[in-house]
Amino acid sequence: MRIKYIILIFLCCFKLFSQERDLNYYLEKAQKNSPLLIDLKNQIRSNSLDSLLVRATYKTQVNGSVLANYAPQIDSIGYDNAVTNGQTLTALVSARKNLIPKSIINSQANSFKLIKELLQINRKIAVKDLNKAITSQYIATAGTSEQIIYNQKIEKLLNDEGGILKKLTQNSVYKQTDYLIFLSTIKNQEFILLQLKQQYQNDLGLLNYLSGEVDTTFVKLKNPDIQLKDNLNSEKNIFFKPFEIDSLRFQNQNKIIDNFYKPQFTLLADAGYLSSFAIKPYRNFGFSVGAGLTIPIFDGGQRSLNHQKIAVNIETNLAYLTNFKKQYKQQLLQLNQKLEQIKTSENQLQSQLKIVDALIDAQKKLLLTGDVQITEYAIAIGNLIAINNAISQNQINTFQLINEINYWKLNE
Repeated sequence: MRIKYIILIFLCCFKLFSQERDLNYYLEKAQKNSPLLIDLKNQIRSNSLDSLLVRATYKTQVNGSVLANYAPQIDSIGYDNAVTNGQTLTALVSARKNLIPKSIINSQANSFKLIKELLQINRKIAVKDLNKAITSQYIATAGTSEQIIYNQKIEKLLNDEGGILKKLTQNSVYKQTDYLIFLSTIKNQEFILLQLKQQYQNDLGLLNYLSGEVDTTFVKLKNPDIQLKDNLNSEKNIFFKPFEIDSLRFQNQNKIIDNFYKPQFTLLADAGYLSSFAIKPYRNFGFSVGAGLTIPIFDGGQRSLNHQKIAVNIETNLAYLTNFKKQYKQQLLQLNQKLEQIKTSENQLQSQLKIVDALIDAQKKLLLTGDVQITEYAIAIGNLIAINNAISQNQINTFQLINEINYWKLNE
């Protein structure tokens, strides 16, 4: 029974540690859990509701009102009955309709449309920022995982060589001190592997943290498939859209200012009961209609000043756009330059790796006959580890640069 229990625990642990997750898993979790994306989504919905609220004000507004008033005169002292009628009772249903020019309606509708477009752009950029951060951390975590796999192979190689060296030492081919030097190399590799495993656990924890998940499961990450995407026309790039929308908003604000100075028409109507009870109050049911017209004549020059303010904002927006275009171009140039530098470094590292591999193969043969110094062999092993770790780090840096370039170049 005890053996069955141990086997069950082993199978559960194997299943736990054999789980694999890919980049899309964390991207989906992050987008689902992000409060910023939820906030922007709700802002878009709120903007649509604001638009509907404004449209509702264009419709006829109907109100009901009841007012009773009594102003007595005591000993001929009191309000003038000619003004107050002594007492009044009003019970009316009134309707009011503002005749809004179509140009005003269109300008206000366009204003909400542009706000919605800006919010949608901001949400897309927020998704890009989140995806970039998640992808960057995933690359770093997966890179650590690859380093663990490689260093485990090195550890096995050292242990195998250590077993051979131990026998050679027992047969007096090597000194005891030589064996201890090599044993020190093995212990150092074990410590490096321990540090990498701890780093992987911490990197994985940070990846879960950025994804908004509470998870301490030790899982294996699939190798990231990070590829450089095709160039996008910079004029269509999502990062330029906010400047374009701001420019359209300023133009629309100029229209709204001009619309404010157009004549405003209002239609009024009411029906109900209005009486002072002075003469035949039972016959004081009726209705009334009316119309109003407001014509702006002089505002002290506010119209011109408001247009000047808009002109200043347009100039500022253009300055930011011009500077951003330069920075955008320079950013991509630098990233592509770094990518070329990494490729050059990769070639150098691969060349060094061939030499070190050949050296170690030769020394392994000499090890069996005692014709190689252990210190030299340990140094060669150290160089092999350093070069392979450098190659691994180079690959991580390549993926990080591609992630950065794709972030700037793509709208997805």
